[in-house]
Amino acid sequence: MSFAKTRTIVQEGDTVIIYVNPQAMYALQVKPLTATKKGDMVENIFQTAYGALKVQELVGKKFGHKVQFSRGWGYLLHPTPELWTLNLKHRTQILYTRDISLIVMQLDLKAGSIVVESGTGSGSLSHAILRAIAPTGHLYTFDFHQQRVEIVTQEFSDHGLEEFVTAKQRDACKDGFDLEDAADAVFLDLPNPWLAIPHAVKSLKKSGGRICTFSPCIEQTQKTCEGLLAEGFKYIETMECLQREYQVKNITLPDVDDYNFSFSISSNTSETNGEGNQKKDDRKFRAVLPALQMAGHTGYLTFATWPRQSEKFQT
Repeated sequence: MSFAKTRTIVQEGDTVIIYVNPQAMYALQVKPLTATKKGDMVENIFQTAYGALKVQELVGKKFGHKVQFSRGWGYLLHPTPELWTLNLKHRTQILYTRDISLIVMQLDLKAGSIVVESGTGSGSLSHAILRAIAPTGHLYTFDFHQQRVEIVTQEFSDHGLEEFVTAKQRDACKDGFDLEDAADAVFLDLPNPWLAIPHAVKSLKKSGGRICTFSPCIEQTQKTCEGLLAEGFKYIETMECLQREYQVKNITLPDVDDYNFSFSISSNTSETNGEGNQKKDDRKFRAVLPALQMAGHTGYLTFATWPRQSEKFQT
């Protein structure tokens, strides 16, 4: 299954998303057999709280249709980077859609873009980048840990993305990216991103480009901004993306005089009756209110522009 293309019918080898409810979604690879912990190959049967699902029976079904468990049902969804972010196995902390959407926009990613990513991690951002730059772009992604590189390389292959991405094990802060005048954009998710900035300069095209760094601490961000300024980057800015949900609710408020906004209860205000009904002077309203809880700080996103290098373009 290619995340870069869509189809209507499930085929063997596809990655699919089984949606039961917002708190229960599962990413499955459609194959007849699966390996046990002992290495034995057995029939691929997926267990859920609503019963078992024979995975091979998904072949030939249409995306969007219901699938039957032994004690319930769910929906068969086509995979997307957003759904993959919610269902992937966490090998590291990951970026979520609210930050990813800002990164893709600010880096000006489009079909044909060449992107360097350092800090592949679990591949959450990588899948979103690949969708944005396919079918003519390419992603070079690097991670310090060889095992993570091997796992994410297999996932790219399973998802039909291998022709758009090159994944390598590399210490980017020490060894750089082994690219020169090649990238339109660079993304750094590293403990010390300022150490990789000189290597990013070398990899960016001399015609100009964009860079983004992700850091959870403001001290990291300060050192990164100093490094970007020292290397000649322009338009340096740091953002924090906070998503706040608003909810529509029915509320009850006292009915007050148009010119008297006192909420004190007068002697004429009617009381509730014995059955607990509302006071006659109370009025119901439909209001839009912010949610009482929200996801807070994830990290600081620092963006900067690598300007066109005039030496190369002198007439």
